[in-house]
Amino acid sequence: MTTPRKIVLLGGGFSDDPDTLLDDFVLSHARSKRPKICFLPTASGDSDGYVRRFHVAFGERDDCEPAHLPLFRRTHHDLRAFLLAQDIVYVGGGNTANMLAVWREHGVDDILRAAYASGTLLCGISAGAACWFEACLTDSFGPLAPLTGGLGILPGSMCPHYDTEAERRTAYLSAVASGALPEGWALDDGAAALFTDGRLADVVSRTPDSALYQVTRRLDAARSAAPDAIETRFPASLPASPRPEIERP
Repeated sequence: MTTPRKIVLLGGGFSDDPDTLLDDFVLSHARSKRPKICFLPTASGDSDGYVRRFHVAFGERDDCEPAHLPLFRRTHHDLRAFLLAQDIVYVGGGNTANMLAVWREHGVDDILRAAYASGTLLCGISAGAACWFEACLTDSFGPLAPLTGGLGILPGSMCPHYDTEAERRTAYLSAVASGALPEGWALDDGAAALFTDGRLADVVSRTPDSALYQVTRRLDAARSAAPDAIETRFPASLPASPRPEIERP
């Protein structure tokens, strides 16, 4: 039986939330009952504080085996073997453009594609959610702007922090309407979205109001008006805690 390929987009988790609900959701979809979970802090420049928070959050749990992969002070020589041995790769937030550039220099981009194909669950917050798509809306350069050259594991574009950063919604809708970004997905903080084999499979949230949106481009049939963008809201269910048991195949 083919192993499902999974990606979880996170609008929260250990770095932002006072509870473990979204991280429990991630662990519940791993292929192993006690998954190996590797944190990639590249987007933050391998911030020591960020890495410590990850190990505090996951090191105290008995339902996973945490590790992290630094690239600015590289300690692992065989990146491919290390990453392919993980059940979950969890990517942190920060500068998306810089992260993608560093990954390509180290060959991590191709390794992540191979990991995904083999059944490793990929997930992340902010830059770590946007990177899996072909393109995204980013503040990597200061002002919000379209960024192409994402990993392209999922098609289209992505916008994180859709409900909490004031300019995000307007900028993303405008970019999709104009064609500066391809159609895609926008995620509220507090929500998480599971994509299985490239298709949306589930949306959960810590709060009743947070959701996922599909943003598409509409062209006026008579060409009498400028193109605009349409939001389709996917409301979320509230995730349960603690982590549910996993049935082994």
